[in-house]
Amino acid sequence: MSYVFQMKFRRNPLPSRRIDIICFLTVGVLIPIVFLFDILVLLPEIHEPDGHLYTFTLLMAIFLLFNIKGNMIACMMIDTSVDLEHVKAPPDSEAVRLGWRHCNTCDRLAPPRSWHCKVCGVCILKRDHHCIFMGCCIGQQNMRHFMCFTFYLFIATVYAMAYELYYVFARYIEDILSALRRQIWGPFVWCFNSFEIALKVTFFLKMLSVIGAGIALSYFVPLVLRGEVKANRGKQHNYNCGIYENLKSVFGQRMYLVWISPLLRSELPNDCYILKNNDPEKIK
Repeated sequence: MSYVFQMKFRRNPLPSRRIDIICFLTVGVLIPIVFLFDILVLLPEIHEPDGHLYTFTLLMAIFLLFNIKGNMIACMMIDTSVDLEHVKAPPDSEAVRLGWRHCNTCDRLAPPRSWHCKVCGVCILKRDHHCIFMGCCIGQQNMRHFMCFTFYLFIATVYAMAYELYYVFARYIEDILSALRRQIWGPFVWCFNSFEIALKVTFFLKMLSVIGAGIALSYFVPLVLRGEVKANRGKQHNYNCGIYENLKSVFGQRMYLVWISPLLRSELPNDCYILKNNDPEKIK
């Protein structure tokens, strides 16, 4: 049985806020459109349809799209809220010492690093942030899928931009050189008059994706390596168990294989609120 199907599902995985809906539709619709444009228009212009490079690039594009959309859907569907049936609060006399805190909205104790999300309406286990592109919170159970989604989005857009740049310059290099010989502003005038609108739009979207995914990776990768969530950043804590254990706490026991597919099972080693060396006094 796959990892996803063993998770607890959200009752309504679709975004609820207007801004979440807009961002979700932007990503959810534009990614397949750009994919189809690249496969149907650009790829046959660069490689012969019967060639090995064409087949390899097509399979690579399908693999990247599968992981982008699959991890995005997994993020949205997996319930990251505190499972009250399995996460038992300690006695009141021990709660504060162990880092538990009372959630005024839920009117119950919440585990360490669990925070209430006003949009989702529940306390999220090991909450990092609320993602507007997926309309849900990123927490203990779906951080793996969020990181895989961001990583593959970055790789796919860099890959696609390289192919589009190659296509554009291979097709229009003579026009560019001719414009350069005429006047310094020639390339800019030519660009706005001669490039297909589709090429301009898709390249712009890819550039935005590269910038956005690159910024996200530069921010979240250090957090994962240090065993942190957003709320821990820059603060003293006792959740850093070393790079290997920190990665395993996000990607699970089979962390080397989860990059192949979002459907692969990879059990997490422990609860997110178990402390390094079991020393709760160091929590700040």
